[in-house]
Amino acid sequence: MNTVPKGDRRLALSNLGFAYAAFLIGTLCGLLQVFIRNDALTLPSWLDYYQVLTAHGLLLAIVFTTFFIFAFFQSGMSRTLGAFGPRVLLWNWIGFWVTSIGTLLVVVMVISGQASVLYTFYAPLQAHGLFYVGLALFVIGTWIQGFALVGHYIVWRKQNKGELSPLFAFMTVATVILWVIACLGVVATVLFQFIPWAFGWTEGINVELSRSLFWYFGHPLVYFWLLPAYMAWYVVVPKIIGGRVFSDSLARLSFVLFILFSIPVGFHHQLTEPGIASFWKFLQTVLTFMVIIPSLMTAFSMFATFELRGRELGGKGLFGWVTKLPWRDVRFTSIFIAMAFFIPGGAGGIINASFQMNEVIHNTLWVVGHFHITVGTPVAMTFFGLTFWLIPHLTGRRFTKTLQKLAFLQIGTWSVGMLLMSTAQHLLGLLGAPRRTAYTGYAHEDAQAWFEGVLSNHVTMAVGGSILFLSAVLLIFIVVQLWWLAPKADESTFMQFPIAESDASSTPKFLENWKIWIGIAFILIALAYTIPLSDIIQHAPPGSGRFQTW
Repeated sequence: MNTVPKGDRRLALSNLGFAYAAFLIGTLCGLLQVFIRNDALTLPSWLDYYQVLTAHGLLLAIVFTTFFIFAFFQSGMSRTLGAFGPRVLLWNWIGFWVTSIGTLLVVVMVISGQASVLYTFYAPLQAHGLFYVGLALFVIGTWIQGFALVGHYIVWRKQNKGELSPLFAFMTVATVILWVIACLGVVATVLFQFIPWAFGWTEGINVELSRSLFWYFGHPLVYFWLLPAYMAWYVVVPKIIGGRVFSDSLARLSFVLFILFSIPVGFHHQLTEPGIASFWKFLQTVLTFMVIIPSLMTAFSMFATFELRGRELGGKGLFGWVTKLPWRDVRFTSIFIAMAFFIPGGAGGIINASFQMNEVIHNTLWVVGHFHITVGTPVAMTFFGLTFWLIPHLTGRRFTKTLQKLAFLQIGTWSVGMLLMSTAQHLLGLLGAPRRTAYTGYAHEDAQAWFEGVLSNHVTMAVGGSILFLSAVLLIFIVVQLWWLAPKADESTFMQFPIAESDASSTPKFLENWKIWIGIAFILIALAYTIPLSDIIQHAPPGSGRFQTW
């Protein structure tokens, strides 16, 4: 049996299939990187390290996450607001194909050796013009899918006037709003700077402006990854443990605050760049720290949910409730471990955004370690935990006991691999080991420290990366089983989309007045960016020429 409408099911599965194809190739590229950095692997002449590095960053950080997120959104919106109408379904498919074509165009350019510009594609490094066209199509495709979901939400609001939307739908719309506003920066730089420059229509490019517009997009991109994970924490996990959403209004307010404070903060990625006045860096750093507030609200809400449920089940004493949580259910345990990893990840983020401490770790492997312990674990492992029930929900297969044991093994190996690799990267960064480089055995005595010690060396990083790849292969095996080979579920074993009960009776209606929050967001963006971007444009040196270093 399968209660999911056929059209909605096929759409979500198409996004999931694309996501996991990118995941497998991207993790293989990551494995190659750690061995190259140890001088333990030589690539064939037609492939170089920077192609591999570019593919790794794009396929995992952009392609896997985006396609998975839209599969999650589409499944959840269909579940909470009802099946998609023909128009909504059509526009979702159009968006999917535009996003897919853009992705394939980018991948072809990278594989052909004409786009080794890394995940950040900083100017004055130049890729083939079709690479930037692919990026533009990718973003446009996600916008089409996002607007289609918002359209489904608007139809529901018209049919249910005066009611607050279901929490999942509210959070989906909030995330789409954040994504669309954030993408304005990268769309502007790609369309008006990179494409004319790459095709030779302009002679130079304003490097500082392109980087500033990229990081206007680049930091809220992190919250585009995180907010779907938070949605799972707020809405899915309480249902899995048999509890309720702790506070509907707190959950909605936290997502509103992410819209306000996650976008006008890009300069904290540019603290070492001289073309931006210190005041604007300071202002955006302050706004960066404001994002800590909704993160702490989320942590408080989740652990309150855990404790309340644990005590309902008979937990006594200060921590007795912990033993009552469903640790044998990998859907819960995987996400709990993901939450735990976010604690040191968040602490590292405070260091990255603090000017004096950023001076120590800027452009070192510390940043790579931070990226993996925030996106590669809390986000990715939450997505894994969702996968274990989302694919059976869509395919009508059964998540058997054997597959659950394999899922625990997969989560365990991913945790160990990430702990080893990320710890080594953090320590190597403190020792000065650079990021974005291939083999780093420089003929200098300081560099020898990068290959010494138990954790602070490249060998440990390679061991962790190898474990991660084996874990990724195991995950793909589980995905294949849940997609095609596991036994069909019956009425008693069919995996439902878990949505926790959320009492919105006391939630203020103004929290769903998007005009207010979008307006405030643009005011904050204008305050943070108008003057510094004007200065960058007016006082720019002659545009930089083209450089290809591969």
